[in-house]
Amino acid sequence: MGYSDRITGLAGGGAAWDVFFRAQRMAAAGEELTMLTIGEPDIGTAPAILDAMHKAAEAGNTGYASIPGIAHLRETVARRVAARTGVETAPENVMITPGGQPALFATHALALDPGQTGLYLDPFYSTYPGTIRGVGGVPVAVATRAEDGFLPRAADLAAAIAAHDAKSLLINSPNNPTGVVYPEATLAEIAGVVREAGIWLISDEVYDTQIWDGSHVSPRSLPGMAERTLVIGSLSKSHAMTGSRVGWVIGPDEAIAHLGNLAIHTTFGVPGYIQEAAAFALTQGPEFEAELAAPFRRRREAALRLIGAQNILRHAPAQGAMYLLLDIRATGLSGQDFAERLLDAERIAVMPGESFGQAAAGHVRVAMTVADDLFEDALARLIAFAGELAA
Repeated sequence: MGYSDRITGLAGGGAAWDVFFRAQRMAAAGEELTMLTIGEPDIGTAPAILDAMHKAAEAGNTGYASIPGIAHLRETVARRVAARTGVETAPENVMITPGGQPALFATHALALDPGQTGLYLDPFYSTYPGTIRGVGGVPVAVATRAEDGFLPRAADLAAAIAAHDAKSLLINSPNNPTGVVYPEATLAEIAGVVREAGIWLISDEVYDTQIWDGSHVSPRSLPGMAERTLVIGSLSKSHAMTGSRVGWVIGPDEAIAHLGNLAIHTTFGVPGYIQEAAAFALTQGPEFEAELAAPFRRRREAALRLIGAQNILRHAPAQGAMYLLLDIRATGLSGQDFAERLLDAERIAVMPGESFGQAAAGHVRVAMTVADDLFEDALARLIAFAGELAA
């Protein structure tokens, strides 16, 4: 018996998650660690949302739910998107998905035929290339540069599209792992390239409620982009509902109809009681979302104070999301080696920059996902450890 090349080659090789998995094994064995690895909010889902989920289940919403989403939730998401972006959005423009990752898969399945190229920007969230491989596409990274604040250059995008006959471009702002928020001028340049090439733009906007500096602009709101942009949203980060697995795709109504057909053949939708809880969560308003984002804002401010008091480590623009990307090249180590040695010496687990592409080599990503005092202590020890290595 054999296995398909699509599945065996999904991850593309490499050691992207080795430090994380080793830290998990250490924790399972009873070792005391500080986990600053994955984007799991430490707040937990609000009791009111869990209560709404429980009541919906007790009311009988435990059977097959409507595909591509119950009407109430699609309407709620459409109103939210229209209010936040200024773009007219109808329920027919909304597809409910079991989280952001299935939305990434679905949008690339829509945009790419087998063998066609999907572009994404480096640094990148680690599942991006595997997602493109998973639909039979060919993933091609377009590097951004630290000296540009990790913002893409329009000329690089145009050249990559032409060289690979690419059919889609995936972007992510606020960005994981860099924390960069793309300004409107950069998004306008990206939009111009996409319109000129006649390709799909897939915009991962799951961190749109975590903006610390600047403002979030959805490229779907730019001229001529609503008909060629697929926006991915999720409640995992904005409402601390990672385990509930509920997200969405926003796009042209014809595209959403095709995605509904894909869901019939794959996920068969999202449980109704979870969708009802999601609709309730979205009615809690911006104040509720700001309250959930507040711990990450506080920790980011504390981190900038600590980093600003030394001259060994530098950081990427920490404008949004729940991460810091730290440049540790002054230690003489790669991100992978630094993360391994930090875990051994200090029992602090971070993600190597190499987990997110070659543009992030020589960096580590720090998730701001533990209590304030634990986070500040861990970051201070990380900085001290880097200083010892540099010395």
